[in-house]
Amino acid sequence: MNRATSAALATLSLLAITALTACGGTGNADSGADPATTAPSAKAPTAAEHLARTMVTTSDVKGLRVAEPDDEFRFARTPDEVTLDQPVCAPLALAMNQLPLGDPEADLTRVVSGQRDTGSPGTETANGIGFTYVTLTAHRSGGAQSAFAGVRKAVESCGGGFTAESKGANGAKAPYDSVTAERVTPAGDDSLGFKATMTSQGVPHVLHTEVVRSGDILAVHFSVDGLAIADRRPSDAKLSPTVVNAQNRKLG
Repeated sequence: MNRATSAALATLSLLAITALTACGGTGNADSGADPATTAPSAKAPTAAEHLARTMVTTSDVKGLRVAEPDDEFRFARTPDEVTLDQPVCAPLALAMNQLPLGDPEADLTRVVSGQRDTGSPGTETANGIGFTYVTLTAHRSGGAQSAFAGVRKAVESCGGGFTAESKGANGAKAPYDSVTAERVTPAGDDSLGFKATMTSQGVPHVLHTEVVRSGDILAVHFSVDGLAIADRRPSDAKLSPTVVNAQNRKLG
């Protein structure tokens, strides 16, 4: 093959490659595909990861402390360990003992208390506020609505009180004397509040609970003055507005 023929073939090859590239046949030129749609999508968080991001933290509640609850003081570890004299009241017993409502994919509980200058846990006693527990549960589609409806029905049905008993190691009993609906500031998609009274060693106590549904997440806020109960002093522990408002903001 002479030099002229070789040069001609080389020129034709170059023209062919250029034409194919311009038409999108080869190379990395625009092929009509949107890079945004072909890039790998970010992995969606699990239900547990989503709750961890949604749960109120110490930085969200100025002057208060958010911590994991002490397992030593748990009434029961799972809902299956709780029995009631009136099954319809089960959602109330679960809500007031930091146990998940319904059949969630994940649940998470934290306890919020006051914090003295020393950093040791205390309570917001000035306004009758004790410890506020927050329990979040993530549900499949429709599960949160169903669980919320169960709480509403229980509040309507259990005004005369009920007794919950733990089948766990401590075998504790929790007799509630009465349940009364309470007005709460509307939040999320659904919200309700109730107070329950109980008598411990002859001393009366009032407990307050608020349940908020935001999409497929339920947030249960529960307040109790455990120190007053231990010291045999009457108590009426109000929910901490700081905690409730901060958690509702994070629910969106």
